[in-house]
Amino acid sequence: MTKQEKVEFVINTLNDLYPKIPIPLDHQDPYTLLIAVLLSAQSTDVRVNQITPLLFERANNPYDMIKLSVEEIREIIKPVGLSPMKSKGIYGLSKILIDKYEGKVPQTYEALEALPAVGHKTAAVVLSQAFGIPAFPVDTHIHRLMYRWNFSNGKNVVQTEKDAKRLFPEELWNDLHLQIIWYGREYSPARGWDLEKDVITKTIGRKTVLDDYFKKKKK
Repeated sequence: MTKQEKVEFVINTLNDLYPKIPIPLDHQDPYTLLIAVLLSAQSTDVRVNQITPLLFERANNPYDMIKLSVEEIREIIKPVGLSPMKSKGIYGLSKILIDKYEGKVPQTYEALEALPAVGHKTAAVVLSQAFGIPAFPVDTHIHRLMYRWNFSNGKNVVQTEKDAKRLFPEELWNDLHLQIIWYGREYSPARGWDLEKDVITKTIGRKTVLDDYFKKKKK
């Protein structure tokens, strides 16, 4: 298969598996999505989805959020981990949204990444899922699969994002990044990986990755 045929194989397989794409983080609008994505750093979506209803019951907009103290926010979000940094970030960015953006979430990388506790990946998720702006947020699943599929060298997420944007058509980015995440979770996890179920890697996988897999299998 040529590189282009491999890319098309991935797109077609993912479309067959995920014609309707579930959104991993529960949210109602750009602000609640921004908070949910911020909370998901080094945590699981399941855990975040358990905590956000408790937080959003108290404050689901920046105006209500800054009525809470950093301590109160921290108390609610403690189970998701990194709560000292995240609670300061949530309070700080809520204040900036009110002061600079009339309480609304901005729609550019530059403005989003200038907010406390908001990195490039968080900004990309918000642009993509809240505003439909083409973006390709790279999480651990995408990083792993782009390497396994020999689409990227796996050196860092910045390079992986560049490679993904170069290989896949822009109009598919927003759907594709979610489809790859679900595929990684269900068929190509980091641990407990069964290549028999992982049709994409089995078909187009990097030779060294496949060799390594079978070597471990023999042990």
